[in-house]
Amino acid sequence: MEGDLRKVRLIENTYIHLSDGVRSAAKIWLPEDAERHRVPAILEFIPYRKRDGTIFRDMRMHPYIAARGYACIRVDIRGSGESDGLLTDEYLPREQQDGKEIIAWAASQSWCSGAVGMTGISWGGFNALQVAAHRPPALKAIITLCSTDDRYADDIHYMGGCLLNENPAWSADRFTWGALPPDPQLAGERWRAMWLERLEAHRPWIETWLGHQTRDAYWKQGSVAEDYGAITCAVYAVGGWVDSYSNAIPRLLAGLRCPRKGLVGPWSHAYPHLAQPGPAIGYLQEALRWWDHWLKGVDTGVMDEPLYRVWMLEPHAPRPWYAELPGRWVAEESWPTARLMPRDFFLGRGALSEAKPDRGEMLHIRSPQTTGADVGRWGGYGGEDPDMASDQRAEDGRSLCFDTPPLVTDLEILGAPAVHLRLAADRPAANLAVRLCEVSPDGVSALVTYGLLNLSHRDSHEFPAALVPGKAYEVRVALNDVARRVPRGHRLRLALATAYWPIAWPAPEDATLSISTAGSRLVLPTRPPQVSDACLRHFEPPVAPPPIAYRTIREGRGWRTVSTDLGSGRQTVVLGKDYGAGEIIDLGIEDDAVIVETYEILPDDPLSARGRIEARAGLASAGVRCRIETVTEIASTRTTFDLTCRIDAYENDKRIFSRRFDKSIPRNFM
Repeated sequence: MEGDLRKVRLIENTYIHLSDGVRSAAKIWLPEDAERHRVPAILEFIPYRKRDGTIFRDMRMHPYIAARGYACIRVDIRGSGESDGLLTDEYLPREQQDGKEIIAWAASQSWCSGAVGMTGISWGGFNALQVAAHRPPALKAIITLCSTDDRYADDIHYMGGCLLNENPAWSADRFTWGALPPDPQLAGERWRAMWLERLEAHRPWIETWLGHQTRDAYWKQGSVAEDYGAITCAVYAVGGWVDSYSNAIPRLLAGLRCPRKGLVGPWSHAYPHLAQPGPAIGYLQEALRWWDHWLKGVDTGVMDEPLYRVWMLEPHAPRPWYAELPGRWVAEESWPTARLMPRDFFLGRGALSEAKPDRGEMLHIRSPQTTGADVGRWGGYGGEDPDMASDQRAEDGRSLCFDTPPLVTDLEILGAPAVHLRLAADRPAANLAVRLCEVSPDGVSALVTYGLLNLSHRDSHEFPAALVPGKAYEVRVALNDVARRVPRGHRLRLALATAYWPIAWPAPEDATLSISTAGSRLVLPTRPPQVSDACLRHFEPPVAPPPIAYRTIREGRGWRTVSTDLGSGRQTVVLGKDYGAGEIIDLGIEDDAVIVETYEILPDDPLSARGRIEARAGLASAGVRCRIETVTEIASTRTTFDLTCRIDAYENDKRIFSRRFDKSIPRNFM
């Protein structure tokens, strides 16, 4: 097959005219002879700047697929990169309409066979699902990576009805990078007018997101979980355990009725041939098998293999970063599968047992607000950033813990554990954080998975209700999906806490929870090892076209620090990412970017919580240097979230635009 490679022609920039007059900028890789021998098209549709933003990963993916008989079309969403128009929020209905029109445009081109696929990671994975739900006739298949089917319950905004600090952080990201101008080399004389138009319309999106604190119509729009049956094209859903979007994959497999497959590896928020932690796989070859089957009608055997394939993690010491995670591939022919065996572990005083206790006890927990600093980031973003959880023993000391005896046999978990609790609170609002850990014989506590629940959302994310202090409630907390082998001799530990900082914003009051062990239990989905797992087809080794030529000016790095003022007890967590600076040599473009998140809180005061995100992004092209600097701050009272956001834009070090946004948003059971 490698001998049949076709020479690839690159169209650096072309415009697709949409029905409302907006032009979307596209970059296309396609075989030189595609006009004579038509090929299917594959669309990636995202706002991350095709010219300089995603060029590093684009060049390590699209040319490979194009050389094997496809037109790969990378389009900037309106209002981003070189595209016209304004981008005012994520996943808007207009974005989905644009995606449909671009698919129809691609199918009608003289070089296209009429069959179109859609792919993308993160934003591109989201809108691949969303556009597929509109059933454009030419769209035959998608690959969605690191995405979700539920915008409210399983994205960066909220988790279990708790506000995530990824919400202001992601807003700060878009507030900064989304304000950069188009490349003057491509946009020509219009570039500055386009930039100023964007700046004038630019807003911090968190204002909108905090205006929707429950699962209302805003979040339902674009959540394909509302109607899985709307999707009829083939879907390949891919993710990684270190990423925070792996939960959607088993849900999609269970909910969709179209042809589908699911794959979860050890990876972070990155393509599986480039991701860390590894082992990486030959993702491009795997994607090609999928596209050849669905877009060319070639029998590659891809649909003869198991529906759901995952990396079963082996025990490993907790560290903030791994180059590779130990494990093995396992697979299920269907999902849900009858092979899973739910095992109940009942709570007792400090104990977790498969034997139901004779009587229940009432136990109490009010965690310091600083609980959670050792659990890592909400999402793992790859590279060598210290995003993963470290030893949990300090967190366990701030929690109410229940341990099993040492296991007498290995136990393998596959799926989403759940905790059922009978509890009461002494305040009308409280959060609950649940961790499942593996404790080795030497006492090291490793995070396996976790879940959060805003107890006002105990019955519904759409219609929350205050707690009645002292009243007993039955609640269920779903933990994140996981695949993990826990060896004999190790113990399982269930840890309950009332805080999870800085992943989740604290409840407005410092509540004490009373947990009744009577009827409270952990339910683990366990999977017996299967002989067939050893017979799975091996993935090919990772391959990729060579990276684009780049001159490093400043090396990038990521960091995470935790410090405590011993006088006041104030804890400060800093999450930093310096993307470095350098020159894309072939384009004559320089880039420069840094983002630093700082979160502070006192151990006994949830209203002391503060978040501050400072970001800078720069672009130099055609003799012009442009820079965006932003600050996003969030604080709260008992009744409001208080935002302060500032943006400054510089051209050749002269400030040409400055604006500040101050807004107070009522808390709504949050």
